[in-house]
Amino acid sequence: MGIHQKSQKIDVAQVKQLSRLEGEALAKKEARDKELDAIIKGEDQRLLLVIGPCSSDNEEAVLEYARRLSALQEKVKDRVFMVMRVYTAKPRTNGDGYKGLIHQPDTSKLPDLINGIAAVRNLHYRVITETGLTTADEMLYPSNLPLVDDLVSYHAIGARSVEDQEHRFVASGIDVPTGMKNPTSGNLNIMFNAIYAAQNQQNFIYHDAEVDTDGNPLAHAILRGATNEHGENEPNFYYDILIKAIKKYRDMGLENPFILIDTNHDNSGKNYLDQIRIVRQTLINRDWNEQINQYVRGFMIESYLEDGRQDKPEVFGKSITDPCLGWDKTEKLIEEIYQTLGKDSFEDFLNN
Repeated sequence: MGIHQKSQKIDVAQVKQLSRLEGEALAKKEARDKELDAIIKGEDQRLLLVIGPCSSDNEEAVLEYARRLSALQEKVKDRVFMVMRVYTAKPRTNGDGYKGLIHQPDTSKLPDLINGIAAVRNLHYRVITETGLTTADEMLYPSNLPLVDDLVSYHAIGARSVEDQEHRFVASGIDVPTGMKNPTSGNLNIMFNAIYAAQNQQNFIYHDAEVDTDGNPLAHAILRGATNEHGENEPNFYYDILIKAIKKYRDMGLENPFILIDTNHDNSGKNYLDQIRIVRQTLINRDWNEQINQYVRGFMIESYLEDGRQDKPEVFGKSITDPCLGWDKTEKLIEEIYQTLGKDSFEDFLNN
């Protein structure tokens, strides 16, 4: 085989002793996890924001962002609940070069996955313990889930993973909210079939053993736009598509119907400023239609300290993967969301 072992077999139990939550920090995380569960189940009507950098490439920049986000969360906590994106395996789209913190904990050095695992755990741990926020990550590699499952409060299955059987089956064994994105083709049936698989019990081989899963009733939809055969972006946050997605939820009888709008990627064409417009239009659609208001209850937003992106990590807090909203625009957008949610009606929103 062309696979060559470079290290000793990883002892997952030993890894979990690194950056392990205990005491007050663990209790706070568990309390916030219960709040998040209640939002997905519709028992808590606050709007969910899964928000933060496209990829967490720099520990200190990510922590500075987390401190600012935590202070803002406290101001808007009665209407908005935020889980911070701490994406640690997020590569550049074409797979060239940087492949995320887990591969390259220091962007100035060669890949180092063993130290990358420690860096990943340490970053989630520091965000949780130093700011009180809870974190989201993308499950790019299902086999890596046991390395972080005690720290991460929200998992996302990406557009290129959602068709993969192992991702679907492992998602059925996760006990926290798990967002399933539509594939890059935009085919909603594929996404809903993934949600169905994740919500049901599964039996498969995982980590060299036969396993059964309980099913994950908190698996739900993320609409992230599509790319057509001509390479053009086709957003899917529009009113008519939301109605179709809601009908699909109902027809399939899935549990805890919940739709999150990804404001970047193919919805924005990676024009990061369009995230603001997408949020505004979706809030208007929620006010126009009670079904949309009931089902579409969150946004995924890519945001960092500085606007845009860069090829090399030269500017502190500026993305080296997809472009992000800078902090000033992020703060204004969240304040706008908060104020809009406080309007008694759409007419009040227009008049003020």
